[in-house]
Amino acid sequence: MTRIPHVLSIAGSDPSGGAGIQADLKSIAACGGYGMAAITALTAQNTRGVQAVHVPPPGVLADQLDALAADVRIDAVKIGMLADRATIDVVQGWLAGLLGAPRIVLDPVLVATSGDRLLRAEAEGALDALLPLADVVTPNVPELAALVRAPAARTRDELAAQARTLAARHGVRVLAKGGHLGSADCPDALVRPGGEVVWFEGDRIDTPHTHGTGCSLSSALATIAAGEADWVWATRLARDWLRGALAAADALDVGHGSGPVDHAHAHRAGALPPRRRAECASWWEDIAPIRADIDRDPFVAALGDGSLSQERFAHYLAQDAVYLGAYARVLAGLGEIAPSADERAFWAASARACVETEMALHRSRVAGDPPEPSPETRAYLGHLEAAAAAGDHGVLAAAVLPCFWIYDDVGRRLARASRSGHPYEDWLQTYDDPAFRDATREAIAWTQRAAHRADDAALERMREAFVVSARHERAFFAQRP
Repeated sequence: MTRIPHVLSIAGSDPSGGAGIQADLKSIAACGGYGMAAITALTAQNTRGVQAVHVPPPGVLADQLDALAADVRIDAVKIGMLADRATIDVVQGWLAGLLGAPRIVLDPVLVATSGDRLLRAEAEGALDALLPLADVVTPNVPELAALVRAPAARTRDELAAQARTLAARHGVRVLAKGGHLGSADCPDALVRPGGEVVWFEGDRIDTPHTHGTGCSLSSALATIAAGEADWVWATRLARDWLRGALAAADALDVGHGSGPVDHAHAHRAGALPPRRRAECASWWEDIAPIRADIDRDPFVAALGDGSLSQERFAHYLAQDAVYLGAYARVLAGLGEIAPSADERAFWAASARACVETEMALHRSRVAGDPPEPSPETRAYLGHLEAAAAAGDHGVLAAAVLPCFWIYDDVGRRLARASRSGHPYEDWLQTYDDPAFRDATREAIAWTQRAAHRADDAALERMREAFVVSARHERAFFAQRP
């Protein structure tokens, strides 16, 4: 079971429910997390504006934070309205002493959507000391300008340049939101401390109901990032979710000013939380029935307890030799089209391992030339070779992954259950080898990175390739002489 992320919002309140901790808690829940809140300020506001702000004594905030840290696991922290310098100092000190390494998203709330100031002007400089503690800072155009002490950006290039300045100055990722640029599109830029920029595109959604968009996006990002190692992919998911909430905002009919977004839009449509969409772990869950069939297969059971006949095992090894020869060529081809040198090296090394290590074990047990491929072997290789011929890196990575993952899963359990003197001990120990386990983890990681870069259509092709390969794995185990 995937662990539910515990996400803490440190922010002010909004009694209208559209922004602040009220929006944060809705966003966290919508994105699959468990939300908590430490209140920095009490506001009197509605969709028309902010009427009053009350900031409790700093000790009250410190007590809230300490009480949570003493009892509850915190996987991610979203920081919103901080109001004044004393509040910033409390948060900075608490984060510096916090055990563990939660993902931290800082939304530098300076001014509300209505134009009302939410951070006292004399406290803006205090934010500089807090920024390096965050993983991502999410300013809009005027907030970014204030943080870099420059006029507001008017173009994409100016937005990216200011984000690079802020990222380099504080060693923090900057998600610069382009909604205030006034263009027909609504681009956002994720800038790393080294200056690399990833753009997220999208048409402007025609709605006046944008109250709390910054709060909602940052808390969604913190929640998704608690379960996603890649900030680019987490940003894409959070941004897609918010765009859906904006598109559905008009139907809420809340207030007479700039109303809130619909945080529950996906729930109303019966959709899953956004963090479930592209994880390799979700594909693994999708093939749970196939994996259960493999565990129940008589061949696997007999291999595990040592009762498998030598004839049946020899047939399996001979077909596996045929398969691995072709599989090594597919892996080598995948290495040739991989986008990075490290990934190319991994798939090339995996191809060599098929030939040098595992094929050597086959030759020690099976004499003679490899036989003709069985119908099951031919079908599996046809699937892999078709994926290779298509030249789609992500689909091919997904297609080769089950051979790693299923053998690692099944092989480790069989090896650990085998007794001393087991007739196939050398074979089983191959799949309980720590090096093979590490290779499986790396194959999963590279495939997950490919999924991060894929759009929805490509992602579905990857999932289909993975599931089809898993079906072929089941058939391969079940084949008979």
